[in-house]
Amino acid sequence: MAEALSGAELEALVARVFQPGPADRGLAILVDLPDAQVADTPGWAQRRAMAADWCALLAGRTGPGYAVRLVLYRNAHSNNGELPERAWIHGGGPLPAAAEALDPAASVPFPDIYAAHSMLIAPTHFSATAPLKIAARSHPFRAATMPGFGPEMIPALRLDYTEINRRVERLKTLLDHAEGAHLRFAHPGGTCELHLDLRGRTAHASGGLLPRNGVAGNLPSGEAYLVPYEGERPGDPSRSAGELPVQFGPEVVRYRIEGNRAVAVLSEGPESSREAALIRGEPAYANLAELGLGVLAAFGIKPIGSVLLDEKLGLHIAFGRSDHFGGTVGPAQFSSPDAVIHIDRVYVPEIMPAVRVRALDLLDAGGIAVPVLRDDAYVLDFGAP
Repeated sequence: MAEALSGAELEALVARVFQPGPADRGLAILVDLPDAQVADTPGWAQRRAMAADWCALLAGRTGPGYAVRLVLYRNAHSNNGELPERAWIHGGGPLPAAAEALDPAASVPFPDIYAAHSMLIAPTHFSATAPLKIAARSHPFRAATMPGFGPEMIPALRLDYTEINRRVERLKTLLDHAEGAHLRFAHPGGTCELHLDLRGRTAHASGGLLPRNGVAGNLPSGEAYLVPYEGERPGDPSRSAGELPVQFGPEVVRYRIEGNRAVAVLSEGPESSREAALIRGEPAYANLAELGLGVLAAFGIKPIGSVLLDEKLGLHIAFGRSDHFGGTVGPAQFSSPDAVIHIDRVYVPEIMPAVRVRALDLLDAGGIAVPVLRDDAYVLDFGAP
């Protein structure tokens, strides 16, 4: 039987993550629906049913003191793509199987959802993190995004997020003071190095606590991250350069990085050819959008094949959209709304056994290196709780 949260656990989770107060207007649980363009999957259907169960459990309890509603919307067709303009508040009964079953006349603008609900939980198929981060800057809510969430992730919701948040804040402080990151990888073809330009960037701490409006972050959580400098200042190009290996199945694709973008693929093979075509045809995809450092591996969490959880285990580097993290690449830089993507590549041995992180150092303005990772493991002293 799949693991499930009880009503008491859900109420405690909301209390811990959002720390609701008298000013909080309501909690909306957001789910996206399949449509004619994107077909349903068993995991997606299970996630929607789980969200409906969560809504019923929370609404049936007397303790929360806030309204709880299930909100439906047509899927965005890609991870971190723009949300549709309108959504539906579910009135009860069976969930519609697809977006086409919804009555357009009954829809409401998404800003109305934001205005009526200061807390959002989004266990969606496609990640809503980027658009909700952007929306939270101008609407009074905070959001926990859970793209691809499944029952196998429930143990990660029961961790000590006070300690997780402490470790994440330590990493954020180091990233804030770093001018660069230097990485060294080993792969079947040898070794390669990559420098990431971190000048002028402020890191984000995603430690699973969202007590104030204006933010959106993943749950389960446990990472500090930032966007490498993308070269947006006139006359000051990005210094991110080198090689980045990424394992796809048995093949390791090696990208040549210049100016914080993948400009060529140096390896050969079917995946290499596919990636080379992608960076030629969709230049915004080639942007290095995130350097992330997750901490959950130290708490006994193992990868499950879902980026939502897996990226929180250790080092990850993302391609694509960055504006939701403070970067400059957003939907306008992609060829179409459906092409918008932010995709993480996660460097832990269970996911990329052929690529090893031999070293990651953070460099300050004077060039002094702070060792962070050696041979896939943290060597950073996080100190005592």
